[in-house]
Amino acid sequence: MKNTILFLLICISGIMHSQTVVKGTVKDTDGQSLDAVTVTLLRDNKQVASAFSDLGNFSVRYPEAGSYRVTATLSGYQPLEMTVQLPQENLVLTLKKSEHLIQEVTVTRKKPLIERKIDRVSFNVENSIIASGGSAWEALTKAPGVQVSSNNAVSANRKNVRIYMDGKPLQLSGDDLAAYLQGMPSDQVAQIEIFSNPPARFDAEGASVINIITKKAKKQGFNVSLNGGVTQGTYTGYTGNTTFNYRKNRWNLYGNYGFTHRKTIQDHNTFINYGSSLWAGNNRSGSNSDTHAYRVGVDYQVSDHQVLGFLMTGSNRKSRSEGHTITRITSPAMKLDSLLNTDNYGSTFGNQYAYNLNYNLKLDSSRSSLNIDLDYSPFRNANRSFTDNISLLPDGSQASDFFHIYTPSSQDISIVSGKADYNFKVGKNLEVSSGIKYSSTRSINIFNYFNRDGSVLTAVEENRNHFTYRENVASAYASVSGSLGSWTFQGGLRGEYTRTSGYQQTLNLLNERNYFKLFPTVFLQYKPNGRHEFQLNYAYRIQRPEYNRLNPAKRFSSPYSVYVGNPALQPAFVRSVEAGYTYKQKYNLTAYYTSTRDVFTNIDVQDNETKRYYGTQANLGLSTMAGLRLSAQVKPASWWEVNIIADGYRQREKSAYLSGSYDYHMISFSGSVNQSFSLDKASGLKAEINGTYNSAGIQGVYRARANSFIDLGVKMNVLKKAGTLSLSVTDVFNKNNNQVSINFQDQQSRFFYQRESRFVTLSLLYRLGKNVAASRSRTTASDEERKRAQ
Repeated sequence: MKNTILFLLICISGIMHSQTVVKGTVKDTDGQSLDAVTVTLLRDNKQVASAFSDLGNFSVRYPEAGSYRVTATLSGYQPLEMTVQLPQENLVLTLKKSEHLIQEVTVTRKKPLIERKIDRVSFNVENSIIASGGSAWEALTKAPGVQVSSNNAVSANRKNVRIYMDGKPLQLSGDDLAAYLQGMPSDQVAQIEIFSNPPARFDAEGASVINIITKKAKKQGFNVSLNGGVTQGTYTGYTGNTTFNYRKNRWNLYGNYGFTHRKTIQDHNTFINYGSSLWAGNNRSGSNSDTHAYRVGVDYQVSDHQVLGFLMTGSNRKSRSEGHTITRITSPAMKLDSLLNTDNYGSTFGNQYAYNLNYNLKLDSSRSSLNIDLDYSPFRNANRSFTDNISLLPDGSQASDFFHIYTPSSQDISIVSGKADYNFKVGKNLEVSSGIKYSSTRSINIFNYFNRDGSVLTAVEENRNHFTYRENVASAYASVSGSLGSWTFQGGLRGEYTRTSGYQQTLNLLNERNYFKLFPTVFLQYKPNGRHEFQLNYAYRIQRPEYNRLNPAKRFSSPYSVYVGNPALQPAFVRSVEAGYTYKQKYNLTAYYTSTRDVFTNIDVQDNETKRYYGTQANLGLSTMAGLRLSAQVKPASWWEVNIIADGYRQREKSAYLSGSYDYHMISFSGSVNQSFSLDKASGLKAEINGTYNSAGIQGVYRARANSFIDLGVKMNVLKKAGTLSLSVTDVFNKNNNQVSINFQDQQSRFFYQRESRFVTLSLLYRLGKNVAASRSRTTASDEERKRAQ
């Protein structure tokens, strides 16, 4: 046995030393590294080995020491031939540009603007007249099925989304997300992928996914873009952003930094019918926020098949808010009973960080690969809130005691996670993927309640709360994808074991839950020819509640209105199926059905005896949606492009609720038309008109009225095409608002909510550098957990 082992070791050693590797670099006469150079090693006029340079580096194996002939060729350069004596530590080859260049002829296949793949829809930004030449934010808003509300909240096909960049989530939302992406030129974006039903490699938690893919140029160089803008609404806001990439030999450094200042107002009006009295409240509040967001990463090419990377993202936000509410309390005959004056003001400080260590290994000539991610993500938010309320009689005298409270709170979240993914190919048309992941989350929430009398604070222990939530998820998945003739298929199965515990220290209450679930996904695509495509997909997923929905702390907006989270909230489970037909990659008709059980949402309960309004979170019953979605790309003229999306659907909301039940049905419609006009090619002058309409809809016992809005924009190239100047007006007619009503049993209330959405924005984007070297794509281990911390 020992002799056998010794023999094998000798053989292995002989094999390893029977060939030696020579490494080197290829440059031009200016010292710039050259990519895709063919380097050939010859001996006795016979080819020994050949390789291509990658980022200017190459490696070639040779059998033994001695004299060899080396040739290097690249289109546009003079061939190089030289004799070398091997071994050598580093072989440097220098190519001269050819003095007699023939006119280059390039044959390429232009990708369609929108591609429908088996598990996603890909929007090729590079081929979009609408999206190119602006910012990544503009490109995102033009992607098919993507909707952006007046407060810059993004959704896809009316589903909440997680937004990634190169497989890495952007931990920003709303105005901060818009400011971040507005600082990145759309010229750096190659594709935007929309996963309506994400496949098994994604965590089972969540709805749809949007992944922004940047260009992957391999050229050496330095690239910087600078962006600044001024936004005018009721107040003036401004933003600044810089993005950079630097690649040198085996190193790649990339990142961005952005700062956003916003000051906005919002109106929130309420009407509550308590039977014996009517309460009408008018609230106007203002928010003043400053946000710093940054992302810095470095990749090192350890070898031709190994990459080691580190990535850090962060966001620091500071905001101040003030609000004033006047509530008129009248009899059913509209006789004034009393007035409530309520003032709310406070400040919030939030820090969010994420650290990722990544290792990627390609094996067997790239037929298989291994990817490992380790993540640590700490978050901290602190809030100081003050509420003052006084009740006055019609003659102006005080009707009740003053209500002055101070409620400081903090939330500390820590997420530790790791994952490993392994992919390999079987034959020419089959690919197998598998992976494991483990994540551990701890959320500590402290809420204190004080009565205020001048500068004297008196703690109210029964309103104090200390809540700790822990969640551990272990998961594994496997998927198979391939093609057979005109058919393409992909199937996957993901299993997740979840353990959660929520402990209310103040009340000594513990809620625990352990469960294991399997989540299958199936995708089928049939393409009989290049004009017709048929798609069918199915997914089963889970929606876990965000951590702030679970926090049971009481938050008073007045003595008569309080919000309390629900630590016993359960996850919801979603089944979704889609069947679609696509013609010429320009026209698509999709039929879809989505069913959500144990859907969780906020609910409002009015107590007609105490005249108190109580908000909380609860699991309801069934929510379904079935509809038809049509999308079309029309080009009436070479300078005019139109994108149309129309969606008609039937909603059903059914659940036991309070002491009764409901079963509501409604047919709704949403649509958008985006028109782009290319007015002058020389200056890049373009204009855009976007219109969106959403009809009335339902969610549980809530009924929402229709809303609509129109946006306008114009942009052009300046500074010798190194810059882009843009002017836009959002919600031109100031119609983007939400009006909701409840009419269930003895509960009757209406709400009007409008966040400031009409803005005029002037921005300038300036690009420095010639070579764009984008960071590589990867998905970290804590993506889904960090999103729920928002």
